[in-house]
Amino acid sequence: MFSRKGQDDRSIVALIAGAVRRDISFGDLPPDAKLKIEELRRRYGGSNHSVREALTQLTAEGLVEANAQRGFRVSSATEEDLRDIIRMRAELDPIGLRWSMERGDVAWEGRLMAAGHAADRATEQVLAEPEVSALAWDEAGRAFHAALMEACGSPRLIAVTARLYDQSRRFRLANLREGLCDPRAVAHRQKALLTAILDHDQHAATDHLVADIESDLARAGVR
Repeated sequence: MFSRKGQDDRSIVALIAGAVRRDISFGDLPPDAKLKIEELRRRYGGSNHSVREALTQLTAEGLVEANAQRGFRVSSATEEDLRDIIRMRAELDPIGLRWSMERGDVAWEGRLMAAGHAADRATEQVLAEPEVSALAWDEAGRAFHAALMEACGSPRLIAVTARLYDQSRRFRLANLREGLCDPRAVAHRQKALLTAILDHDQHAATDHLVADIESDLARAGVR
Protein backbone atom coordinates (compact mmCIF):
# COMPACT_ATOMS: atom_id res chain seq x y z
CA MET A 1 0.00 0.00 0.00
CA PHE A 2 1.25 3.49 -0.84
CA SER A 3 1.08 6.09 1.90
CA ARG A 4 -0.75 9.37 1.37
CA LYS A 5 2.54 11.19 1.89
CA GLY A 6 4.15 9.12 -0.87
CA GLN A 7 1.28 9.98 -3.22
CA ASP A 8 1.56 13.68 -2.34
CA ASP A 9 5.32 13.62 -2.95
CA ARG A 10 4.82 12.06 -6.38
CA SER A 11 2.17 14.67 -7.22
CA ILE A 12 4.54 17.50 -6.27
CA VAL A 13 7.33 16.00 -8.38
CA ALA A 14 4.94 15.65 -11.33
CA LEU A 15 3.81 19.27 -10.99
CA ILE A 16 7.37 20.56 -10.86
CA ALA A 17 8.42 18.37 -13.79
CA GLY A 18 5.44 19.63 -15.79
CA ALA A 19 6.29 23.27 -15.07
CA VAL A 20 9.96 22.83 -15.98
CA ARG A 21 9.01 20.87 -19.11
CA ARG A 22 6.69 23.67 -20.15
CA ASP A 23 9.33 26.37 -19.56
CA ILE A 24 11.94 24.39 -21.51
CA SER A 25 9.45 23.94 -24.36
CA PHE A 26 8.68 27.68 -24.46
CA GLY A 27 12.31 28.72 -24.20
CA ASP A 28 11.93 30.34 -20.78
CA LEU A 29 14.67 27.90 -19.75
CA PRO A 30 16.92 28.07 -22.83
CA PRO A 31 19.14 25.28 -24.20
CA ASP A 32 22.30 24.61 -22.16
CA ALA A 33 21.06 26.76 -19.24
CA LYS A 34 22.27 25.58 -15.84
CA LEU A 35 19.51 24.33 -13.57
CA LYS A 36 20.36 25.08 -9.96
CA ILE A 37 18.26 23.22 -7.40
CA GLU A 38 17.83 26.13 -4.98
CA GLU A 39 16.85 28.58 -7.73
CA LEU A 40 14.32 26.14 -9.14
CA ARG A 41 12.89 25.49 -5.67
CA ARG A 42 12.26 29.20 -5.21
CA ARG A 43 10.75 29.44 -8.69
CA TYR A 44 8.51 26.36 -8.65
CA GLY A 45 8.12 25.47 -4.97
CA GLY A 46 8.58 22.06 -3.38
CA SER A 47 11.64 20.76 -1.61
CA ASN A 48 15.18 20.30 -2.87
CA HIS A 49 14.45 16.58 -3.04
CA SER A 50 11.28 17.01 -5.14
CA VAL A 51 13.06 19.39 -7.53
CA ARG A 52 15.94 16.92 -7.92
CA GLU A 53 13.48 14.08 -8.57
CA ALA A 54 11.70 16.19 -11.20
CA LEU A 55 15.00 16.96 -12.94
CA THR A 56 15.91 13.28 -12.85
CA GLN A 57 12.60 12.50 -14.55
CA LEU A 58 13.24 15.11 -17.23
CA THR A 59 16.74 13.69 -17.70
CA ALA A 60 15.14 10.35 -18.57
CA GLU A 61 12.96 12.21 -21.10
CA GLY A 62 15.99 13.81 -22.74
CA LEU A 63 15.03 17.42 -21.91
CA VAL A 64 17.63 17.77 -19.16
CA GLU A 65 21.22 16.52 -18.92
CA ALA A 66 22.90 15.50 -15.66
CA ASN A 67 26.61 15.59 -14.89
CA ALA A 68 28.11 14.39 -11.63
CA GLN A 69 30.43 17.41 -11.44
CA ARG A 70 28.33 20.12 -13.06
CA GLY A 71 24.82 19.24 -11.92
CA PHE A 72 21.83 19.67 -14.24
CA ARG A 73 21.38 21.73 -17.38
CA VAL A 74 18.84 22.05 -20.16
CA SER A 75 19.69 19.76 -23.07
CA SER A 76 21.07 21.34 -26.23
CA ALA A 77 18.76 22.21 -29.12
CA THR A 78 20.86 22.29 -32.26
CA GLU A 79 19.87 21.63 -35.85
CA GLU A 80 21.50 18.21 -35.53
CA ASP A 81 19.38 17.50 -32.46
CA LEU A 82 16.25 18.35 -34.43
CA ARG A 83 17.30 16.17 -37.37
CA ASP A 84 17.88 13.24 -35.02
CA ILE A 85 14.52 13.70 -33.27
CA ILE A 86 12.68 13.95 -36.60
CA ARG A 87 14.47 10.90 -38.00
CA MET A 88 13.49 8.83 -34.96
CA ARG A 89 9.90 10.07 -34.98
CA ALA A 90 9.53 9.37 -38.70
CA GLU A 91 10.55 5.75 -38.07
CA LEU A 92 8.70 5.01 -34.82
CA ASP A 93 5.47 7.01 -35.00
CA PRO A 94 4.21 5.23 -38.15
CA ILE A 95 4.70 1.88 -36.37
CA GLY A 96 2.60 3.08 -33.45
CA LEU A 97 -0.08 4.44 -35.78
CA ARG A 98 -0.27 1.22 -37.82
CA TRP A 99 -0.62 -0.84 -34.65
CA SER A 100 -3.30 1.53 -33.36
CA MET A 101 -5.22 1.24 -36.62
CA GLU A 102 -4.99 -2.56 -36.46
CA ARG A 103 -6.12 -2.76 -32.84
CA GLY A 104 -8.24 0.36 -32.45
CA ASP A 105 -12.01 0.11 -32.13
CA VAL A 106 -14.87 2.54 -32.64
CA ALA A 107 -14.29 4.00 -29.18
CA TRP A 108 -10.69 4.79 -30.11
CA GLU A 109 -11.80 6.45 -33.32
CA GLY A 110 -14.26 8.53 -31.29
CA ARG A 111 -11.51 9.68 -28.92
CA LEU A 112 -9.32 10.51 -31.90
CA MET A 113 -12.09 12.56 -33.48
CA ALA A 114 -12.58 14.42 -30.19
CA ALA A 115 -8.84 15.14 -30.00
CA GLY A 116 -8.91 16.37 -33.59
CA HIS A 117 -11.85 18.65 -32.83
CA ALA A 118 -10.05 20.06 -29.79
CA ALA A 119 -6.97 20.70 -31.95
CA ASP A 120 -9.15 22.57 -34.48
CA ARG A 121 -10.55 24.78 -31.73
CA ALA A 122 -7.06 25.43 -30.41
CA THR A 123 -5.96 26.43 -33.92
CA GLU A 124 -8.74 29.02 -34.12
CA GLN A 125 -7.68 30.40 -30.74
CA VAL A 126 -3.97 30.61 -31.52
CA LEU A 127 -4.67 32.39 -34.81
CA ALA A 128 -6.75 34.97 -32.92
CA GLU A 129 -4.43 35.36 -29.93
CA PRO A 130 -1.01 33.84 -30.64
CA GLU A 131 0.69 34.88 -27.40
CA VAL A 132 -2.19 33.94 -25.11
CA SER A 133 -3.15 30.64 -26.76
CA ALA A 134 0.20 29.15 -27.80
CA LEU A 135 0.35 26.79 -24.81
CA ALA A 136 -3.22 25.54 -25.33
CA TRP A 137 -2.51 25.00 -29.05
CA ASP A 138 0.64 23.03 -28.28
CA GLU A 139 -1.10 20.94 -25.61
CA ALA A 140 -3.93 20.13 -28.03
CA GLY A 141 -1.38 18.92 -30.57
CA ARG A 142 0.28 16.80 -27.91
CA ALA A 143 -3.08 15.28 -26.96
CA PHE A 144 -3.83 14.49 -30.63
CA HIS A 145 -0.48 12.77 -30.99
CA ALA A 146 -1.08 10.76 -27.80
CA ALA A 147 -4.46 9.66 -29.15
CA LEU A 148 -2.83 8.41 -32.35
CA MET A 149 -0.55 6.11 -30.36
CA GLU A 150 -2.84 5.07 -27.49
CA ALA A 151 -4.39 1.99 -29.13
CA CYS A 152 -1.11 0.47 -30.33
CA GLY A 153 -0.93 -1.96 -27.41
CA SER A 154 2.71 -1.23 -26.55
CA PRO A 155 3.31 0.88 -23.43
CA ARG A 156 7.00 1.12 -24.31
CA LEU A 157 6.34 2.46 -27.79
CA ILE A 158 3.81 4.93 -26.38
CA ALA A 159 6.40 6.14 -23.86
CA VAL A 160 9.19 6.49 -26.43
CA THR A 161 7.07 8.31 -29.02
CA ALA A 162 5.69 10.65 -26.34
CA ARG A 163 9.22 11.42 -25.17
CA LEU A 164 10.38 12.22 -28.70
CA TYR A 165 7.32 14.38 -29.27
CA ASP A 166 8.08 16.32 -26.10
CA GLN A 167 11.68 16.81 -27.23
CA SER A 168 10.44 18.34 -30.49
CA ARG A 169 8.05 20.81 -28.83
CA ARG A 170 10.54 23.59 -28.15
CA PHE A 171 11.54 23.63 -31.82
CA ARG A 172 7.90 23.81 -32.87
CA LEU A 173 7.06 26.58 -30.40
CA ALA A 174 10.15 28.54 -31.43
CA ASN A 175 8.95 28.31 -35.04
CA LEU A 176 5.51 29.53 -33.94
CA ARG A 177 7.00 32.52 -32.11
CA GLU A 178 9.17 33.39 -35.14
CA GLY A 179 6.31 33.09 -37.64
CA LEU A 180 7.81 30.01 -39.31
CA CYS A 181 4.93 27.73 -38.35
CA ASP A 182 1.44 28.19 -39.81
CA PRO A 183 -1.12 26.57 -37.46
CA ARG A 184 -3.58 26.37 -40.36
CA ALA A 185 -1.18 24.14 -42.31
CA VAL A 186 -0.74 21.94 -39.24
CA ALA A 187 -4.52 21.66 -38.88
CA HIS A 188 -4.87 20.77 -42.57
CA ARG A 189 -2.39 17.91 -42.21
CA GLN A 190 -4.11 16.67 -39.06
CA LYS A 191 -7.49 16.62 -40.85
CA ALA A 192 -6.03 14.68 -43.79
CA LEU A 193 -4.44 12.22 -41.36
CA LEU A 194 -7.70 11.77 -39.42
CA THR A 195 -9.66 11.23 -42.63
CA ALA A 196 -7.23 8.51 -43.75
CA ILE A 197 -7.49 6.79 -40.36
CA LEU A 198 -11.30 6.80 -40.44
CA ASP A 199 -11.13 5.43 -44.00
CA HIS A 200 -8.86 2.66 -42.65
CA ASP A 201 -6.20 3.56 -45.20
CA GLN A 202 -2.95 2.74 -43.40
CA HIS A 203 -0.70 3.75 -46.27
CA ALA A 204 -2.23 7.22 -46.64
CA ALA A 205 -2.39 7.71 -42.87
CA THR A 206 1.28 6.95 -42.31
CA ASP A 207 2.24 9.12 -45.31
CA HIS A 208 0.35 12.07 -43.81
CA LEU A 209 1.91 11.45 -40.40
CA VAL A 210 5.47 11.36 -41.76
CA ALA A 211 4.82 14.47 -43.86
CA ASP A 212 3.66 16.31 -40.75
CA ILE A 213 6.67 15.17 -38.73
CA GLU A 214 9.16 16.10 -41.44
CA SER A 215 7.53 19.49 -41.96
CA ASP A 216 9.24 20.58 -38.74
CA LEU A 217 12.53 20.46 -40.62
CA ALA A 218 11.26 22.62 -43.44
CA ARG A 219 9.67 25.13 -41.07
CA ALA A 220 12.94 25.44 -39.19
CA GLY A 221 14.86 25.94 -42.42
CA VAL A 222 16.86 22.76 -41.78
CA ARG A 223 17.85 20.57 -44.72
